[in-house]
Amino acid sequence: MSRTHTRPPHTTRRIVLGGLLGAALVIAAPLAASAHVHVTPDESAAGTSTRLGFSFSHGCEDSPTTAVVLTIPEGVDGVTPVADGAWTISRELGDDGIPTQVTYTAVTPIESGISATVSLDVIFASSASGTSVAFPVLQKCVVGETDWSEVATEGQTEDDLASPAPVVAVGAVATDAGHGHGSADASDEDASGDADHADPDASGEARADGAAQADPVARWLAGGALVAGLAALGVALTGRRKRS
Repeated sequence: MSRTHTRPPHTTRRIVLGGLLGAALVIAAPLAASAHVHVTPDESAAGTSTRLGFSFSHGCEDSPTTAVVLTIPEGVDGVTPVADGAWTISRELGDDGIPTQVTYTAVTPIESGISATVSLDVIFASSASGTSVAFPVLQKCVVGETDWSEVATEGQTEDDLASPAPVVAVGAVATDAGHGHGSADASDEDASGDADHADPDASGEARADGAAQADPVARWLAGGALVAGLAALGVALTGRRKRS
């Protein structure tokens, strides 16, 4: 005669709770990874032109993004904003003609959950070689704004910061530096001209690379989800063996 075992209600509850915990952690992982402004690439040689893409896929508390303001830090010898049909661009110039701030205003507010990128052609000064250069980013939204300007101090990591600024590691001066797109007397027309001759896939590549970056927090959360799921399965199997 075959015996039918009925699973106790408390066992079922444990399995359900374990599954829900694992699902919550899996969902939280990509959200944690996307809740930053990422820069691609995050390293560059000094003395040569590098196109930096600043990407994000979130608003301010889910409010649509209306503008992105980049503050140009010390250690940059040339800046040329890259034209993109999704944004209008304005600049504030320093006494040397190099932009000190670049504002990208969205033609249409960008909803949270949609990936977007703004780009700059940058030439790092030789004095910046061997340092990390942070680019403060002010994200303005329909409601509110987020100032991505925090920089990790000694003993801190980016995970310790609520609103970390994107950071580029600057290497040695390039021995075969190409023609820089950003110059001290660059004009708006120069910026548009550079964009017309740029690789049409560059913006998309920067967007994809930025979305692909994952924070260490996200990786830990994903690992926690796996552990929680395995623990729930172990509890269920142990309970079945005891009842058999």
